[in-house]
Amino acid sequence: MTTTPAPAYAPAGGPAVTTWSWHEGSFMSTAEARVPLTTQALQYGTGVFEGIRAYVLPGGRELAVFRLDDHYRRFLRSCRLLRIDLPYDADDLARATVELLRRNATAADTYIRPLGYKLSMLAGTRPGVGLAGVSDAVSVSTFLMGHYAPPGGLRCAVSSWRRPADGVLPVRAKVCGGYVNSALALDEARAAGLDDAILCNERGQVAEATTANVFAVSGNRLVTPAATADILEGITRDTVRELAGDIGLACEVRDVQRSELLVADEVFLTGTGLGIAPVVELAGRPIGDGTPGPVTRLLSERYTALVRGELDDDRGWLTRVPLNPAPAPHLTEETL
Repeated sequence: MTTTPAPAYAPAGGPAVTTWSWHEGSFMSTAEARVPLTTQALQYGTGVFEGIRAYVLPGGRELAVFRLDDHYRRFLRSCRLLRIDLPYDADDLARATVELLRRNATAADTYIRPLGYKLSMLAGTRPGVGLAGVSDAVSVSTFLMGHYAPPGGLRCAVSSWRRPADGVLPVRAKVCGGYVNSALALDEARAAGLDDAILCNERGQVAEATTANVFAVSGNRLVTPAATADILEGITRDTVRELAGDIGLACEVRDVQRSELLVADEVFLTGTGLGIAPVVELAGRPIGDGTPGPVTRLLSERYTALVRGELDDDRGWLTRVPLNPAPAPHLTEETL
């Protein structure tokens, strides 16, 4: 593994990009990491990604990466679907990510973006939009990102765009090209002055928001769409189901109709970026009394306490990273 000296780097606008990235097996300046214009993933969307969060722990001297191993296992499953063959396993990628955070040594909440992608056509490969005969690459970059949902809750549309069926696009994988669908739905919602959109699938059932899963609260139970509703089975979604069980709250996983959301006591979204975010308005109608509900607030408080190390980590979901800028001496090219 090689290291390139890196200057500080902060782009104009958007989340602050950190100084170091891990690009094709080397730590280098984020500003200097490049891919060719002919990159297949750029041309055809043939890449996959993950979103992972690291949170500052009390005292400000450590970050805790939430469910790092689970994210990388899902990342590698996504890679397999697109025949992206990487020379790293989940443990290798986790070690590289921990070292990247240590080198950036930023005492701020951080968003981690692994990207696996098809790079260039190998000699002898026939032209076409193929997956075989194309080289593969992987990069990991990080951004400084705090909580960005509106504090009073989200105002959402029911999108006119539909969630693709799994027989059209492998929606259980985080495939780069598939997020054009999310971009169109979010653009439509924001053009109408709203925060986000909830998409239905081709059968008219609730699927998910543009980058988050959907939950409804009815009485003393949660309801969330099943995997067969053409959703990405989110890691935060799974976390919420576990937290709900801890406090004795039942969770039904089944088909959900749009009208169920409109008459629910509460609706909230879950995702790595959003965490747990209440929906206070949907399709021009208030949800409940139009304010974040008690179940959403309780789950959000427990989730925040969990990711920030304030609850016992009985499930081993936190990977602690001391904010020490010195490189780890054991991390060598041979170990990755």
